[in-house]
Amino acid sequence: MSNILTVSDLTVSFDGFRAVDDLTFSVEHEELRVVIGPNGAGKTTLLDMICGKTRPSHGSIRFKNLELSRMVDYQITRAGVGRKFQTPSIYQDLTVFDNLEISSPVNRSVVGALFIKHKPDVTEKIETIAEQISLHGELSTKAGILSHGQKQWLEIGLLLMQDPDLMLLDEPVAGMSARERELTAELLKKISSGRSLVVIEHDMAFVKMIAKTVTVLHQGKLLAEGSMEQMQNDERVIEVYLGG
Repeated sequence: MSNILTVSDLTVSFDGFRAVDDLTFSVEHEELRVVIGPNGAGKTTLLDMICGKTRPSHGSIRFKNLELSRMVDYQITRAGVGRKFQTPSIYQDLTVFDNLEISSPVNRSVVGALFIKHKPDVTEKIETIAEQISLHGELSTKAGILSHGQKQWLEIGLLLMQDPDLMLLDEPVAGMSARERELTAELLKKISSGRSLVVIEHDMAFVKMIAKTVTVLHQGKLLAEGSMEQMQNDERVIEVYLGG
C-alpha cells in the first residue's frame, strides 16, 4: 500500500535546541498511526510542522504529491490535512448543528454560514456526522454546555465536515471518562476507513484499543516502531517511557 504521508530527515531547532531531530517516518493510506513518547519528545512539534504551524529547519514533508514544508497552513488544510489540537476549539455559544455547518467547506465564513439558508446536502452531511460522533441528539444544544468528551467529539466532527484525507489528533481522549474513551476508540477506527489518522496519545490503555502500528519518539528522534506488543517488550521504550 502506498504512503499518504512521508516525512524525511525532518529537523527543527528552537534557540539551538532540536525539538525534532532528523526524523523519518511514513503513514499509509487508510492507516491509523499512534505516536507516543515522553513529554518533550517532539510529538506535538511534528504535528505543528505537518499542518504548517511551524516551519522545519531541514527535511521534507510529502503529503500525496505535495511538499507541505513549502506551503502555509490554509493551503495545507485545503489540500486535505485536518488538525485537532489538545484543547477543543469550538464555538461555545452556537449549537452543535451550527458548529458543524460553519465547518462545511461550502461555508467559508462564520457570518456567511449563519445567514445562508440551510442547504439540504449540507444538512444531510451534518446529520450523518453527528450520528458518527454520538451527538445526533444534541444538534440543538449549545456547544458550551456539552461535556468535555462531547466537546472533543464535536471538534472531530468539525474536521470530518471538511473531508480531510489525513487527520492529525493531539491527545483526543485527555480528560475523558472510561466509557468516553471506549466510544472514541470505536469512532477513530470507524473514520479511519477512507482516510489516514495520526494520533498522539499518552493513555496506553486507549492506544492498545486503536493501534496497529506505534511510533515512539524520544528527544526528537525515532526511537522505535512496530506493534503495541513489540513496543511493550522493547527495552529502549520501557526505559525511556513505559517503565515508570
